Amino acid sequence: MKQFLQKLSNGHSLERDEMRIAAQELFSEETADSQIASFLTLLKIKGESVDEITGLVEVLREKAMPVRSKMKGVLDNCGTGGDGSNSFNISTASAFVLAGAGVKVAKHGNRSISSKTGSADVLEHMGVSLDFHSNEINTLLSECNIAFLYAPHIHSGLKRIMKVRKEMKIPTIFNLIGPLTNPVQLETQLIGVYRRDKLETMAKVLNELGRKRAIVLNGADYMDEASLAGENHLVLLENGRITPFTLKGEDVGLPHYPNSMIKGGEAAENARILQDILEGKEGPHLDTVLFNTGIALYAHGSVSSVAEGVKAARESIVSGKAKETLQSLIRFSQQKRKQVI
Repeated sequence: MKQFLQKLSNGHSLERDEMRIAAQELFSEETADSQIASFLTLLKIKGESVDEITGLVEVLREKAMPVRSKMKGVLDNCGTGGDGSNSFNISTASAFVLAGAGVKVAKHGNRSISSKTGSADVLEHMGVSLDFHSNEINTLLSECNIAFLYAPHIHSGLKRIMKVRKEMKIPTIFNLIGPLTNPVQLETQLIGVYRRDKLETMAKVLNELGRKRAIVLNGADYMDEASLAGENHLVLLENGRITPFTLKGEDVGLPHYPNSMIKGGEAAENARILQDILEGKEGPHLDTVLFNTGIALYAHGSVSSVAEGVKAARESIVSGKAKETLQSLIRFSQQKRKQVI
């Protein structure tokens, strides 16, 4: 680790293979907490490169619980968090709408870190299990079009690093890479990031990781979700080519809402909001989910435009398919608990 710390302190980036070796050192019991903290701090000061992010993600995925799925077209719509907006669980609600629209969604998520309620908190409140094993994840993707992958269960070896991160109290490379560490071999992805300066970097990493098509976005007011409050900045990755573009809700027939109207609360409140959305209750929550789902469907390649994606998202809700997807995930979880008892 010493040689890598020296190289970073001199302002030089690590090559991909060097980062893979350094990542292995992060997991070593012989590496002191102070070295881990120094390494993460120096990376942040220098600015994380494509090779550094890719190398770390590769090692984390290798050490994750293996999920051997051969399904085609699986998508994740997990964001980085960290935007400080305290919005309701937009990507979680969107995941059910996506699944209802026929997309297989491997939803990576965690408990609350920077917001009041994380995806795991709200789903657990609604009765969804957080400890699905590999075979169950494949069954869920096949039968329900959606599986939830709880990050601490999938990445159980990260406990010590997470402890150091918590003590550091500053954002690090780990605040960027959560959505990249899904162990399912994804072909497509939508990632919301809280840092607008990392849009193209993250798209390049997704290309290195083998994504055929993906969108990375930073929303109005720097949200890590698409927002109806103004202009959203996005990059489209398609077969190695990266294309930046901007998008407003009005461009796809959706109204303008300030971000103050989509704030969330504790798990119970956010669960109610999610249920209302899936039941088609009109308002800023529903429209925000339609917007994000429309973008995700476009990232997936199952529609030719975001506007078409918004229409497909609305149909997923109106038809009841989105709500049925949630109910099927809850039923599967209930059956799993009965088997344990």
